[in-house]
Amino acid sequence: MKTFLISCGGTGGHLSPGIALAEGLRARGHRVTLFISHKKIDARLIEKYPDLSFVRIPGAPFGLRPLTLARFVWHQTHAFFFSLRQVRSLRPACIVGFGGFTTASLMVAGALAGIPVALHEANRVPGRAIRLLGRLARRVYLPPGVELPQARRDAVRAAGLPVRREISRGASAAARTALGLDPHRPVLAVLGGSQGALALNDWARRQAEHLARAGVQLYCVTGPGKGEEGTTTYPGPGGVPVPAMFVSFSDRMADILSAADLVVSRAGAGTIAELIRCRTPAVLVPFPQAADNHQAANAAWFAREGGGRVVAQTEVNGLDREVPGWLHDAGRLNRARVELERLDRSDPLTFMLEDLEKLTTGRGPDAATSVPRAEVRS
Repeated sequence: MKTFLISCGGTGGHLSPGIALAEGLRARGHRVTLFISHKKIDARLIEKYPDLSFVRIPGAPFGLRPLTLARFVWHQTHAFFFSLRQVRSLRPACIVGFGGFTTASLMVAGALAGIPVALHEANRVPGRAIRLLGRLARRVYLPPGVELPQARRDAVRAAGLPVRREISRGASAAARTALGLDPHRPVLAVLGGSQGALALNDWARRQAEHLARAGVQLYCVTGPGKGEEGTTTYPGPGGVPVPAMFVSFSDRMADILSAADLVVSRAGAGTIAELIRCRTPAVLVPFPQAADNHQAANAAWFAREGGGRVVAQTEVNGLDREVPGWLHDAGRLNRARVELERLDRSDPLTFMLEDLEKLTTGRGPDAATSVPRAEVRS
């Protein structure tokens, strides 16, 4: 039995794969502590996992504006000494980071303590934290075909994004019923990522009545603080009411993706991995302000592999044509599902678990003490 620390907070795209890896490591008998941010999205997501141990680590996002930069330096300095104390206390065999501002301090503290450090990058364009920390890492897991010049060549492994075990394809009718939808009518899901997307929310509200007239149910996850929640019904074919549902947050992503015939979404790596796992075709609208425009690269790859199409946010009204074109073409949807099934044949979680165990063989004290279960510390 070994102790692993996982740094994965700040966004759902970092936290979700961190939880997936933690569940896998625990199933193999290891102790795991996850380091997360103080953001509300982290607090909401971890509510489903009372058997995992979480520690909140100080942090602030990077920026070049003087005040933003000063806050970043202050919080990262505090986080570094906090991380040193945690490393000395927990004595891990390995530290795994999933990118973002919560990763840096723990990775540096671990490397200085001589502990093997591993990094995972899920996006097609490696983020700033991964690029800066690549030289410290004994393992760098990258999407197949992606390179990281800053990392040692012998450290790089090709691996996709680990997906939580609860994310799997279920029966469409059962998933629709669980969400309060008609099991027999088609569904369009609109997702803006863990933070939401006003552009997609606005489009969904404009199109809700038109979709209902065509008999299509709408399920939109708006993101916290990005619009009113509630269900509105509109007259559908034959005057039968068809719902348009808006929720600010949902931890039932497997139900949503299983219920949906098509998804309109941002193009975060976590979302794409879950679309693949649930084999749900999508029209992706990359967030144009994403760092290094990584969402555009993610979306372009997804489209090339046959999982859907890409619409730029500057052309978001093009969804008015693109979405009906998909929903009314069963053959097109089925072809996309076949391609998504092909993409889902890899098993990045098992690969990472086995590789991390090899990396830590003979290293790290098996008698290390971890944080008690269900404890969240600040």
